[in-house]
Amino acid sequence: MRYAYAITSALLLGGATATLALQPSGAQVAQNEPGAIQAVSPKPGAPMSFADMVARLQPAVVNISTKQTIVQKQQANPFAGTPFGDLFGGMGGGGAPGAPPVKREGASLGSGFLISPDGYVVTNNHVISPGAQGATVDSITVTLSDKKEYVAKVIGKDQESDLALLKIDAANLPFVKFGDSNGARVGDWVVAIGEPFGLGGTVTAGIVSAINRVTGQGGAYDRFIQTDASINQGNSGGPMFDLNGNVIGVNSQIFSQSGGNIGIGFAIPAAVAKPIIATFMKGGTIERGYIGVQLQPGGTINEDTAAALGIAKNQGELINDVTAGGPAAKAGVRAGDVVTKVNGQVVTVDQSLSYLVSNVKPGQTARLDILRNGKPVVANVVVVPRPSADKLAATLGGDAQGFGTDDGDDGDDSATPAAPTAGAALGIGVQPLTPAIAQAVGVEPSTQGVVIAVVAQTSDAFGKLKRGDVVISVNGTPVRTAVDVQNAVNVAKSAGRPQVLLQVKRGRGPAQFLPVKIK
Repeated sequence: MRYAYAITSALLLGGATATLALQPSGAQVAQNEPGAIQAVSPKPGAPMSFADMVARLQPAVVNISTKQTIVQKQQANPFAGTPFGDLFGGMGGGGAPGAPPVKREGASLGSGFLISPDGYVVTNNHVISPGAQGATVDSITVTLSDKKEYVAKVIGKDQESDLALLKIDAANLPFVKFGDSNGARVGDWVVAIGEPFGLGGTVTAGIVSAINRVTGQGGAYDRFIQTDASINQGNSGGPMFDLNGNVIGVNSQIFSQSGGNIGIGFAIPAAVAKPIIATFMKGGTIERGYIGVQLQPGGTINEDTAAALGIAKNQGELINDVTAGGPAAKAGVRAGDVVTKVNGQVVTVDQSLSYLVSNVKPGQTARLDILRNGKPVVANVVVVPRPSADKLAATLGGDAQGFGTDDGDDGDDSATPAAPTAGAALGIGVQPLTPAIAQAVGVEPSTQGVVIAVVAQTSDAFGKLKRGDVVISVNGTPVRTAVDVQNAVNVAKSAGRPQVLLQVKRGRGPAQFLPVKIK
């Protein structure tokens, strides 16, 4: 579920803003030194109340509802063929084998806003998408603030950015325009208008809590404006306004363990939404850049991985895997590379590799600045159109298994005899990976490396690795024997590194990189 924004009325009463007086150069003083922050009158035009602004804006905000048909297979009646079959079947207990699927009606509610007088409406993609497996959307209805209803058609929609553009057949409608979300600052006032829970037009207000917020949903557009304005079910797709009445965001998500608002909501920035909506209005489709790499989960380089690689933390992103035959592979990019820049733009938490690459036009070349074994390397990658989410999922596929926990299925690793001891500096015992062992531990026959036979409970590796994991490389150096592992560890120790980075494969899932401390 994804929802909208709000600002508490208590915040609306003060009407005062604050400015930070610049301190002369010289001795450092406290940020809140007496006299440093001075309350001043509101800027000219700033409202003491939002009422006049809301009166102008609210007519452009609409309610969006869908009617859906959900087709579900009937569950088999466990009492079929017995004297109780008819009794329980008639109470929804399922039908006989081969019984036709059951159809039922579904619905959804959300918000949106008009961006032209002839009826173009912006909303979230998830507002107009099927709400359940086996569901199809039969119709979309847009209801204006004067309660007039119109059947809408979809002009364009995009799952990745969660944006959609609708069109209704009407004229001379009130509308609003996108503003500049790049000018939004933490602490700025924002106003949200939407239709939570189908209650009708509802206005909330608050401040910008953060910008370029990464919510962990993944994808190229995981960069939001965070606000403490309330977002609830039905607010999704509604506009977030600045005090000039410009749309600086499209309300999209909330962070909540209960499903209700707790003051942490997210809006798609206008800087992201505006060009996508403009493309839809021209009849175009969204093309994003793609280079064929999988990134290490967790974003930018953390402290442990940085220590293993001998680089600064929070610098770039680690390539977890490279798609065979893809653009990155053709350009010489390797698993274990750390990409620090794309076309000169620094890869950061707020500006991820996925985001930067997705904004490179397919057909153009992206220059990747890379750290490989601590040394700078440049790869020029010809960007191609990004496949659909379904195609990407099919490509990645596999029986992915999680890393980072020892599930105990293999018993107590510390009690397992470990004939090889060359991995002792890491608290592991390893042995060469033979075809028979590869089959036994469930990795592809083509996998090369060493298999872990034991993990010491007193080591940093315990809880990260387990018996049956396959170590492919250590700090980027391929390993085939226990001696290879020890030699790579010795090189790291000689360089003064407290950890090494192991490329590890577990079952048929993709390989991952795990930092392990040297004992």
